[in-house]
Amino acid sequence: MEPYGLVVRFVLKGGAAEDFDALMRSTLEGIRAHEPGTLMYAVHEVHGEPEQRIFYELYADEDAFTAHGEQPHIQYFLTKREEYVASYTVDRVRPLTAKGIDTLGDSGQ
Repeated sequence: MEPYGLVVRFVLKGGAAEDFDALMRSTLEGIRAHEPGTLMYAVHEVHGEPEQRIFYELYADEDAFTAHGEQPHIQYFLTKREEYVASYTVDRVRPLTAKGIDTLGDSGQ
């Protein structure tokens, strides 16, 4: 099994950033409490682009990603985000090496 990741860029509807960020804080509580296979779930503001957010998600493997998607807090997020998101793009990634992610080691394997 190998780590499985996503990079997601959200473009928010005008004036939706505060509500979207509150939704993310609530969603992260569920991720922290119920998803041991989610190794990292980081939400970033984009400098100079107040209506954009970038997520970096890293899962122990594809099964952990599938389990993530089945969680009630994620199902709620996926439904509720439509109120705040104008568009989004998703890139599936496979980490090769990293600092701060102990499961990858030096080789990423």
